[in-house]
Amino acid sequence: MSTSSPYDLVIFDCDGVLVDSEALACVVHAEVLTEYGYAITAEQVHERFLGRSAREARLEVEGELGRVLPDTYTAHLRATIDRVFGEKLTPVPHIAETLGKLSQRICVASSGTPTRIRSSLGTTGLTDFFAPHLFSAMQVERGKPAPDLFLFAAAQMTTPPARCLVIEDSVPGVTGAAAAGMTVIGFTGGSHCRPGDADRLRMAGAAAVFNDMRVLPALIAQNPNSSRIAAI
Repeated sequence: MSTSSPYDLVIFDCDGVLVDSEALACVVHAEVLTEYGYAITAEQVHERFLGRSAREARLEVEGELGRVLPDTYTAHLRATIDRVFGEKLTPVPHIAETLGKLSQRICVASSGTPTRIRSSLGTTGLTDFFAPHLFSAMQVERGKPAPDLFLFAAAQMTTPPARCLVIEDSVPGVTGAAAAGMTVIGFTGGSHCRPGDADRLRMAGAAAVFNDMRVLPALIAQNPNSSRIAAI
């Protein structure tokens, strides 16, 4: 148990927090959906599906289309993301040095599939910081913005929700973590982030917002739940 803060566990989202993947994923998702008859831009994917699982995005799209997407859709989407991520995926700046400085236990709670989480962390050299504590929305009934994934991760790590701190970059993620009774900090340092994101994350329930991973250890030590800290 950490004696320097009220948190025993720090739960990290993966995409956009550990790996700088969201901008890449939005482009791929838009291209594949359009190819399968659902015209959409990367900007629209960002606005509608950021932070949510591909499973939930697919169900919403199918509801609007009034038909089920072909069986090949998911495999094609995953294969295309695999190729693009393999070529272009990078870790969020300074994340490795930051993870090495944290005294709390850490884990991942991501809307991605277990395979995607492992692949992304492996590609960016972050696996050893987290394995085997990698939790996916595929393991719970409801993904973000429901609290299920965060509560599942806390239970697996035998940590009360009140002793958990979550790092999230999306409104669905912040909403879910807050609903789970956890303190959540918004991160706006990914290449997909844009003006206004910090305000949106605060409105969703973030106790603080920051944009540089190097300040995270100090931010945790300040106990962000004790007051609303300005964006860093």
